[in-house]
Amino acid sequence: MEGKPIVMSGIRPTGFLHLGNYFGAIRNYVRMQEEFECFFMVADLHSLTTHPDTKELKSNVHRVLAENIACGLNPDKVALYCQSHVHETTELYLYLNMLAYKGELEKTVTFKDKVRLQPDNQNAGLLTYPVLQAADIILHRASLVPVGKDQEQHLEMARNFANRFNHRYGDVFPEPQAFNYNDQLVKVPSLDGAGKMSKSENQMATLYLADSDDMIRKKVMKAKTDSGPTEQNSEKPPYIENIFLLMKLVSDGAVVNEFENDYNNCNIRYGDMKKQLAEDMVRFIAPIREKVEGILGNEAYLKQIMETGAEKARKSARATMELVRESMGLNYF
Repeated sequence: MEGKPIVMSGIRPTGFLHLGNYFGAIRNYVRMQEEFECFFMVADLHSLTTHPDTKELKSNVHRVLAENIACGLNPDKVALYCQSHVHETTELYLYLNMLAYKGELEKTVTFKDKVRLQPDNQNAGLLTYPVLQAADIILHRASLVPVGKDQEQHLEMARNFANRFNHRYGDVFPEPQAFNYNDQLVKVPSLDGAGKMSKSENQMATLYLADSDDMIRKKVMKAKTDSGPTEQNSEKPPYIENIFLLMKLVSDGAVVNEFENDYNNCNIRYGDMKKQLAEDMVRFIAPIREKVEGILGNEAYLKQIMETGAEKARKSARATMELVRESMGLNYF
């Protein structure tokens, strides 16, 4: 592992993972674990800023671990751990809070959004969310962070906090940079043609990795279509383009080409196309769902995964915090 660039990413344990999570993030994580030293964290402390009721937190944490492992993350190759199990995170979070300013935190887009969504719960954790996120990243001195567009502002803030610390106390942290294999992250479209698949929007338009075969078929068959093109080689409207995009993710190339030709020749039958897409989706999702159910049924295995992951993460965190305390002059004996 020595000498490999360090990658760090966090996964919130809220809701079920869906096809967008798989193609937008997890598939890249699986590839990264072969090339980098990877720390993948279940962000259970972050979830408390919006979900303070912890009744379902344990089962959510277990599910997100099981789903990531079922999708191909190998706990032997990465540090797969819970945020709350690495106490050094909160120590670094405290120090970074001294370098974070109220004005800049209030300006973050996600803070404004969350305040609008939960006006009665404007807690300090919500305000300092980017500080905790920065602590998560720089705790492992990670230089690469796989993030989508919506997280780029937070990553910019993490760079600011790392640089402020280095400027004031000495060079401890590298500048974390956004990293993905493709410049264009795969955005998986929702089945209703309105935006991308999401945990919180229309659930019937999102394909979850936990969906039953019948539910997958039902959702795909409800996807929006029209009466078909009237001119050869005409441009596809966005909601039809979406169905082709979904098909390209899970279907055989020859099958996609066949429907492309039918579309271009104005004799496409959307009913047949959706039936084909539904069966290909079932074939893709069912093995993942079954693996997840197997893992969730083995609590001893999950406990062992969390313990092993936490130990790997703590080892890295302890080494960083020794440097932090030394550079800040907090070693008094």
